[in-house]
Amino acid sequence: MATAESTSGLELRSLVTAERVLEISLVEAPRPEPTPSQVVVRVEAAPVNPSDLGLLLAGADIQAASFEGPAERPLVRIPVEERAMRSLAGRVGKSLSVGNEGAGVVVAAGADAAAQNLLGRVVAVAGGAMYAEYRCVEAAQCLALPEGMTPKMGASSFVNPMTTLGMIGTMRNEGHSALIHTAAASNLGQMLVKLCDKEHVALVNIVRKHEHEELLRSIGATHVCNSTAPSFMQDLIEAIGTTGATIAFDAVGGGQLASQILTCMEAASVASMTDYSRYGSTTHKQVYIYGGLDTSPTVLTRSFGFAWGLGGWLVSSFLQGIAPEEFQALRQRVVAGLPSTFASTYTREVSLAEALMPDSLAGYTKKATGEKYLVTPWRR
Repeated sequence: MATAESTSGLELRSLVTAERVLEISLVEAPRPEPTPSQVVVRVEAAPVNPSDLGLLLAGADIQAASFEGPAERPLVRIPVEERAMRSLAGRVGKSLSVGNEGAGVVVAAGADAAAQNLLGRVVAVAGGAMYAEYRCVEAAQCLALPEGMTPKMGASSFVNPMTTLGMIGTMRNEGHSALIHTAAASNLGQMLVKLCDKEHVALVNIVRKHEHEELLRSIGATHVCNSTAPSFMQDLIEAIGTTGATIAFDAVGGGQLASQILTCMEAASVASMTDYSRYGSTTHKQVYIYGGLDTSPTVLTRSFGFAWGLGGWLVSSFLQGIAPEEFQALRQRVVAGLPSTFASTYTREVSLAEALMPDSLAGYTKKATGEKYLVTPWRR
């Protein structure tokens, strides 16, 4: 096994073969040597986000998985449907590293002052390939964490916190004053509740379970609507009427939820109109799909007038559109809020090898709201 002084370390890799098989495995790779501007991070914690699963699983159905090899070096093999191979053509035969973000300790640094200043520090990184014992990145990619903060506290310091900040930023940039969020009891959803409270932004939360309603209300949420309740549509109309929410961020994607949200936005807008129009309200209503918890088709029932929009949204696109100094300011907000607003909780911690065990794969691929896995590469 690798140690902090080792010359190599394990990495989790995902490979699609020409024979239409997905292979997920652990490989031994040399510990990288940093260039003058780089550092080597001993990765201690890396979360499993829904955005990691597309690269990890390549759309393959884990129900068809076979498991081979010893427990310390497992191999997962899953057949890939022929119709999926066209979209995967660019990665066939390439062993790809996985893991969008994580945190650890800098154990080696290049000669540049910026790199040397991070030696021995706990840092968070959003550089990809974080399901590994070692990761070499540019010093500028590292977010140095305050004294006493652990890698686990900083592991989820990019994807979810930046997404919540990006949602509010998009809302304001597009002239909206309140927003709607689905799958709202997730780690990200709980962050958004806390952030909206601090920012004095009215938020409508949509969940699927009664216990999720109670969870969100316990942390301060005011408007929580259960999409499985018989009164859901009326509850949502009332919440939108109270808050004035005209933009929604939908983590579900498939099914009728986006259509229901637009319909309820329209109903709330029409209720305040003094004159009838067969074209509906002139209030623009926007739903952004940013996740795919439901992979079925998005179904729209056109009952929401003509002033509406439906599109995709990525936090990376939002961040590319802001000035560098604004991006740095957001990073520092995240650091300051990691113990509170941007804190993440995990239901299970797994080693690299445990991440490829049947129960772990089944756990984090079901993408259950409120259940989040943490990969701890040095766990034994």
